[in-house]
Amino acid sequence: MTNEIVTAAMLAIGDELLSGRTKDKNIGHLADILTAVGIDLEEVRIVPDEEDRIVEALNALRGRYDYIFTSGGIGPTHDDITADAIAKAFGVPCEHDAKAMKLMGDNYAARGIEFTESRQRMARMPRGSVHIDNPVSTAPGFNIGNVYVMAGVPSVFQAMLDNIIPTLKVGKQLMSRSVNCPFGEGAIAVPLREIQAAHPDTIIGSYPKYENDRFSTELVIRARDAEKLVAAEAAVKEMVAQIASETALR
Repeated sequence: MTNEIVTAAMLAIGDELLSGRTKDKNIGHLADILTAVGIDLEEVRIVPDEEDRIVEALNALRGRYDYIFTSGGIGPTHDDITADAIAKAFGVPCEHDAKAMKLMGDNYAARGIEFTESRQRMARMPRGSVHIDNPVSTAPGFNIGNVYVMAGVPSVFQAMLDNIIPTLKVGKQLMSRSVNCPFGEGAIAVPLREIQAAHPDTIIGSYPKYENDRFSTELVIRARDAEKLVAAEAAVKEMVAQIASETALR
């Protein structure tokens, strides 16, 4: 672990995500895992199955963040073009990887299934890539530079991510505290803004709720330094108590 901040972005690829036909489950999972290990997921983009759009988005992201994780587009069909797009972004050929061809060929042979040309597409990756093992369905993902390319199927994405995480540089984890506030955001917006300004090394988020015909707000304070976290939490609790006192006097 390092004390520096380690950042990441995700590029989710697929027409089916943008049309709403497929409901993404990978973004939330990635965010949970990265936060837990100390990597800040700072941006997520969703792009269609169009090579130029994938290349454009990837090149914009990979120079800005420490790690880029992609999902989708590495299957056997004509619209699975992620490997070609990644290769184009890096300026290298996209080719059948010998190790992947043998791995998948042996797997299909053991199951008595023909290793067709379409299935062989799943063994294609940019030259110089390193495999990301796939314990679910064998066909590997791949890593090139700071880009990690994984399947869109959630169970496969999660399994691949499990194999990647131990290899990554991680930063100091964000700690968090929650304060339940019985008032709506309108009542706390101004003092909360002042608390955030007074505690710049923290992140204070407000999450409104409406239950039993009443508004309330969950306030979440995040920081990498325990003392700064505690100080900001105390300020938030004091604010809630002050507003409660003023409300009782009305």
